[in-house]
Amino acid sequence: MEVRQLQIFRTLSEELNFTRTAEKVHTVQSNVTAQIKALEEELGIPLFDRLGRRVTLTDAGRNFLPFALQALAAMDHGQRALQTGAEPSGPLRIGAAESLLTYRLPEVLRAFRRKFPHVELIFRPYSNATIALELEAGKFDMVIHGDGLQASSSIKSVRLRRERVLLLTDASHPLASRTAVKPVDLVGENLLLTEAGCSYREKLDRALALANIRPANVTEFHSVEALKQCIALGMGIGLLPAIVVARDLHQNHIKALHWTGPSLDIDTHILWHKDKWISPAMAAFMELVEDKLMETESDGTGRVATRRK
Repeated sequence: MEVRQLQIFRTLSEELNFTRTAEKVHTVQSNVTAQIKALEEELGIPLFDRLGRRVTLTDAGRNFLPFALQALAAMDHGQRALQTGAEPSGPLRIGAAESLLTYRLPEVLRAFRRKFPHVELIFRPYSNATIALELEAGKFDMVIHGDGLQASSSIKSVRLRRERVLLLTDASHPLASRTAVKPVDLVGENLLLTEAGCSYREKLDRALALANIRPANVTEFHSVEALKQCIALGMGIGLLPAIVVARDLHQNHIKALHWTGPSLDIDTHILWHKDKWISPAMAAFMELVEDKLMETESDGTGRVATRRK
């Protein structure tokens, strides 16, 4: 089993297309086909189904993928470990939610790019349910995550800050003028929410379930920008971090409700696998994120953020 075969397998599992895979790994399509065929023959089982022009992972391919990723990550870490003390370089794979990537991280990215131009930053969305597995498999070097992750002995973390999360409407909504909005006030309302699994969405879902409250309708969005626009158009009550809607609130495009139910705020953390080798690039990015984003004063909850040792 050769490293090149695993690299091609990884890329094909992402692209599910032989032509695009060949382009990404800088070879011809016939070589991709030959390398995958050789790997399958060595393992004694097909890793992909070829159905006309469609390519899909078989069950065996899905089972093999995390081990292939882990092996490639280990080799990459080993190579970079030999360069300790050198200028940070190479790929850095980071999982981050859209709201953080859009509204918290641009200043960090600009400063990091200026200081470390040879690091290739790769940002990807992640799933709350599989963070630990994805970090262990090496899909991500680190994840910047809102709370909601179950405790795991394999994950290390540093708390950065608390993000306020708001229930929002257009100014004409009947609840917009209320001095207090409770869970019961959401009975029969149309809710505009991020997809299931989002940390602050889960907090609202739990609060409504505990109060036995059912909204009239829930519309899910993959994009916080689209969700924000629909709130402003009066399509329902939305839920978003304050940082996402700060400008809209200032311009009176939307209004924050005076929510008196359970707190919907979330804590943001940096997460990484406990056995992960902290490369120079990873250490530099962590340091910059902590410097730019970490709260050093009490956030009103009695807790004070602590820097990574």
